[in-house]
Amino acid sequence: MKLSRLALAVALLPGAQALAETPSRDAALKLDDTVISANREVQQRSQTSAATTVFTRADIERLQVRSVSELLERVPGLSVTRTGGAGSQTGLFLRGTSTAQTLVLVDGQRIAAASSGTSSLEFLSPEQIERVEVVRGARSAIYGSDAIGGVIQIFTRQGDGQGLKPYARLAAGSDSTFERSVGLSGGDGRTRFNLGAALNETDGIDATRDGFGSNGDDDAYRNRSLSLNLAHRITDDLQVGFSVLDQRGQVEYDDTFTGSLPTTDFLLSSVSGFVDARFNSVWSSRLEIGHSEDKRDSGNDQPGGSISQFNTYRDSANWLNTLALTDSQQLLLGLDWYEDRLQGTTDFVEDSRWNRAAFIQHRYSGDAFSTELGLRHDDNQQFGNENTWNAALTLPLDTANDLVLSYSEGFRAPTFNDLYFPDFCFGGLCFPNANPNLDPEKSKSYELQWRSRYSDSGSLEVSLYRTDIDDAIVLDGNFIPQNVQTVRINGFEAALKQELFGWQGNLALGLIDPRDRDTGHTLQRRAKRTLSLDLDRAFGDFAVGASWRAVSGRYDDADNNVELGGYGLLGLRGSWQATPELALDLKLENLFDKDYAETTYSTPNGRFGYNTEGRTALFAVTWTPQF
Repeated sequence: MKLSRLALAVALLPGAQALAETPSRDAALKLDDTVISANREVQQRSQTSAATTVFTRADIERLQVRSVSELLERVPGLSVTRTGGAGSQTGLFLRGTSTAQTLVLVDGQRIAAASSGTSSLEFLSPEQIERVEVVRGARSAIYGSDAIGGVIQIFTRQGDGQGLKPYARLAAGSDSTFERSVGLSGGDGRTRFNLGAALNETDGIDATRDGFGSNGDDDAYRNRSLSLNLAHRITDDLQVGFSVLDQRGQVEYDDTFTGSLPTTDFLLSSVSGFVDARFNSVWSSRLEIGHSEDKRDSGNDQPGGSISQFNTYRDSANWLNTLALTDSQQLLLGLDWYEDRLQGTTDFVEDSRWNRAAFIQHRYSGDAFSTELGLRHDDNQQFGNENTWNAALTLPLDTANDLVLSYSEGFRAPTFNDLYFPDFCFGGLCFPNANPNLDPEKSKSYELQWRSRYSDSGSLEVSLYRTDIDDAIVLDGNFIPQNVQTVRINGFEAALKQELFGWQGNLALGLIDPRDRDTGHTLQRRAKRTLSLDLDRAFGDFAVGASWRAVSGRYDDADNNVELGGYGLLGLRGSWQATPELALDLKLENLFDKDYAETTYSTPNGRFGYNTEGRTALFAVTWTPQF
């Protein structure tokens, strides 16, 4: 622990530069130069040691995104896989880590299924989202389990507290796609609110290529969503509020073995409340309580069919305290608790467990350098205790350039499927499917960042990192999970923003080398190279934009025998503010109708790549009447 003692000593040195003034949490949710998720408090992005990406409501509307995954593909070092069209199962690989190794939050609440550990981002409607923040790199010292690759936090749509503002949107496009949404936001100096509802439907595409059984049909998707966000400032130093997000519907999928016509009925919901208090000039506190659910009924309900049900119920409470020790030093203290419960058609050996934790983090900001040092202790009902810590040193090279050196640890608790899935029994013989003796996966990450604000119209952020993961959980030859894999991930990221001749450009580049150190194989489903480029320009009431996304090839199996080719996709968009109350949008995706696959499936006829959407168009009308 010599390094931690040194970092602590450095952090406690007196400094001349005060911690930067930050806006309120309400205001920060509307800004692109602030971040909340890095340290669970409002910070200027330039003041946090973590590599971050932020998408505001303005970005969502400008880019005309139809899904959260479409937005996240613009994050450096993040690749996505889908098993078909809209609503199909989606995998996220942030900095080369697996889907379950990235923590996903909605308004501070975990939404991952306790059974699989994955989050159903495919069911989240962009119409209900105010902001998406991505913290790239391990953050378990702040959040605990699952934050090995990073943290993705989604904030539900907010009111701006400036009178009543109704809105309505209608859209129609390819594959019999129809999107409808309505909402009302507003408030005053003390109260703000937003209430929104949406219905999205599409006939979809045929996800499979082989035509086995009934797999030749299109896979429809229907999503009904509702969100409510309300906050009231009782006094200048006391605010209370709550948020609700409810997504439910049905998605069809192909049965690649029997040829039936199965569906998944889903519900993804999150309810949370908070009390924000400032007791004095030194101490501010925030108490959050929440409940989230992930429910899925999958299968064929026709005669002779069967339904599998996996429902996760999660309760949580978090208490955060910020102490301004001096003008240049700040201390964050927190307590976390959550409990997972699992219900369904599978009788797990154990169906609930709790986790409680305490953490502390010190920040120092000075003229010559800034530091950050954090430590967290988790106590889990199943695997016992886990300690994680992080440290960072920021060195200003000049007024426009900073270097950030950081070390961070992460861990991921085994899922209920890993630990408690019941044995398979047949003919009096039983075979295990789970391993109750699993340990958490553990990671160590080292990172060097360079941040440059080289002009008034341009900025560049570059990251070079290495992540080592021990005790990674994989299935052995008998399909029993074991802590046997050792992973090494080397990566490079760059994010460039530049305005030139009236065009605003945003470039994101990711280069990774994710390896199983025991076999030397590349980790499956990780694209080694990703590139995203957005160009936008406004011409008075008109605006145009283009997006280019390039993804390298990837292996779809652990032995690197099944290789999928890379691809590049071009999209165009345009908008017209016809009147102050009426806007028209048009978006074209996959303009050259590229045929590509992001993952594969097996059937009795062989192995095939899942279909993805070809050329699509979507036309939308948005009405925002003025009162």
